[in-house]
Amino acid sequence: MENNALMERVLPLEGVYNFRDMGGLKARDGRKVKKGLLFRSAELTGMTSNDKTNLRPLNLKLIYDYRDMAEAVVKPDPQIGNERHERVAVNGQDKSTAKDEWDPETFYKTFTREKFAQVYREMPIQNASYKRLMHLFAKPEQNLPVLHHCAGGRDRTGVGAMLLLRTLGVSFETIMEDYLLSNKTLVAYHQELFEEAAQFVSGAQLKQFEEGFMLNEQYLDASINSIFSTYGKFGKYLEKEFGITRTEREKIKDYCLE
Repeated sequence: MENNALMERVLPLEGVYNFRDMGGLKARDGRKVKKGLLFRSAELTGMTSNDKTNLRPLNLKLIYDYRDMAEAVVKPDPQIGNERHERVAVNGQDKSTAKDEWDPETFYKTFTREKFAQVYREMPIQNASYKRLMHLFAKPEQNLPVLHHCAGGRDRTGVGAMLLLRTLGVSFETIMEDYLLSNKTLVAYHQELFEEAAQFVSGAQLKQFEEGFMLNEQYLDASINSIFSTYGKFGKYLEKEFGITRTEREKIKDYCLE
């Protein structure tokens, strides 16, 4: 899919970065993901009243938040319409699984591509947040349309998007293109982050962080390869991790594809 076609799915909101419809992507069986069912974004706190007005017609049933409690308390999700809100932290409720890596100073000072790839490697395996997400996804008529998000809508949301799209039979190549789109939609977000990083690191270290933190194939590949090395096949992963059988997967596809 051309980048222009990918960019067309980005909703131009005033106070929220990277809000996009995951619909329109082609599955391997020739069908496409329906528009208006699956949405992804960065954090929602800055949402303006205009944004809310523009989003209400989406009739979201659920907003699913991957952030931990500390993030959600500082930047809470607003209510848009009548949707339910759920939050299950990808990195453990109190960041216990990520230890102190996510403390800004430690994060910037110790950042390496390899370390970040390791975070991606661990994310999709035995993760309570994705288990809950996929449990909800397995009942699409009750829980879609859904908006899933984290802080930037790129890492935790990127892995979540990969799981949803791959369940629907979208190729990894297409999923990767969609994942890398966040580098375009998050220019201002990355700029803010790099300015914050500059308070803790400088010179070559800052440059290394700026280059390494941009999304690249190595990161999402680490997640995908982790699934394959643990389970062999994606279908087996769905069954063992989430209890989604082949029959259930077909039902989800029939609901979400056209």
